[in-house]
Amino acid sequence: VHLVESGGSLVQPGGSLRLSCAASGFTFSTYDMSWYRQPPGKERELVAVINSAGWRTNFADSVKGRFTISRDNAKNTVYLQMNSLKPEDTALYFCNARRAWGTGPNDAWGQGTQVTVSS
Repeated sequence: VHLVESGGSLVQPGGSLRLSCAASGFTFSTYDMSWYRQPPGKERELVAVINSAGWRTNFADSVKGRFTISRDNAKNTVYLQMNSLKPEDTALYFCNARRAWGTGPNDAWGQGTQVTVSS
């Protein structure tokens, strides 16, 4: 199981970024996919989740209305579109895969991509 995040960068407050997580080594369409983040000096927290079929999503209250999560099961990729970014969104963002049905590993993590929101 291999998850590779990309798209993190330095961005000004109010800006936008799109993170991508490319998956391989497992049946992507049978896994719920999530984005987590870990701000400096704080614990990892759930940001957004999308179910295996892509029709159900949930978001942390802190990002509702600003972030969207989507997936392309044909490309084995999950995305996090982040708009109206705030300094408090600064964190290392991780992709997580959790098996919803079928066979395979139960859980997997990527290495993370850094998002810094600063003027």
